[in-house]
Amino acid sequence: MVFVTGATGILGRVIVLELLKKGRKVRAAKRPSSNINEVKHSYQFYTEKPDDFFNKIEWIDVDFDDINSVESALKDITEVYHCAAKVSFHPKDEKEMYHTNIKATENLLFACENSTVEKFLHVSSIAVLDSFNEKGELDESSDFNPKEEHSAYAISKHLSEMEIWRASAEGLNTIVINPGMIIGTGNWGKSSGDIFPTFENNSFTFSGGTSYVDVRDVAEISIQLMENNAFGERFILVSESKKYADLGKQIRTKLGLKDAKILSKSTLKIGRIANLLFGWIFPQLKMATKSNIDAVSSLTVISNQKIKDKLNFQFIPVQESIDFHLNNYINDKKLNKK
Repeated sequence: MVFVTGATGILGRVIVLELLKKGRKVRAAKRPSSNINEVKHSYQFYTEKPDDFFNKIEWIDVDFDDINSVESALKDITEVYHCAAKVSFHPKDEKEMYHTNIKATENLLFACENSTVEKFLHVSSIAVLDSFNEKGELDESSDFNPKEEHSAYAISKHLSEMEIWRASAEGLNTIVINPGMIIGTGNWGKSSGDIFPTFENNSFTFSGGTSYVDVRDVAEISIQLMENNAFGERFILVSESKKYADLGKQIRTKLGLKDAKILSKSTLKIGRIANLLFGWIFPQLKMATKSNIDAVSSLTVISNQKIKDKLNFQFIPVQESIDFHLNNYINDKKLNKK
């Protein structure tokens, strides 16, 4: 049996679905407050039999602070896909992020020690990659540089990765994937499900960009890596790097909106000064940190050559990915207006 954490998230739900399509039995972790009906609704965009697959899921409420709860969730489990994480770039979420991303991973790995778990895939992030190769690209050899300023999210994902490598050294068969910004359907307004609402609701964007990947590609690759026993390695999963302005133009044009205004790095630096002076009065200014400004004002080239060579994999182009999931977003908006 397979255990998937973060099963109500954009990625977790698709990994669960793809495993079910392969005839696997899946136990899916959720919170008591999780909206699993929203997961069921999103399955209609991925399969012609959404109800059939959804009804095969064994849902379980897991308290990752309670080791007994985690050990119970791992009963008869042979494979784990650890997708659960808190994603945020707001300083107010720092404490929750460290707790969710590091402590939960630590407890899950501890519970694996005396379990039937044979394989463990951990979903990390490109945010932990720092050093460039000779081509000026980030790749799987890019180490986290603690001397550089990072967001709390990047630090939390790095430290959770360290827990994975420790468990790997102690004998657990582990795989680490580092996806770019995941484009998917559902969970609108939360985590990477915030892409479309963000570009719709904000008339401004930034001068930089990031690397994107379709959720269907991440799910397919994750399962293939586990089937191929690609243990003790990390794999970057990105399709293409795109500027925020280009992505925003595609999304806002489809929604019938004007192009977003680009905020320069110099403008954002003024915001950082305002944060230092008035952040205690205006909480929204606290987002204007140095690491956040650097991140949204740059566009780094990230190599996906390793996974392409490993699996002979061809990624869905970002434009095609945006079109597919944006149509789902538009259809859900129409549905909610009825």
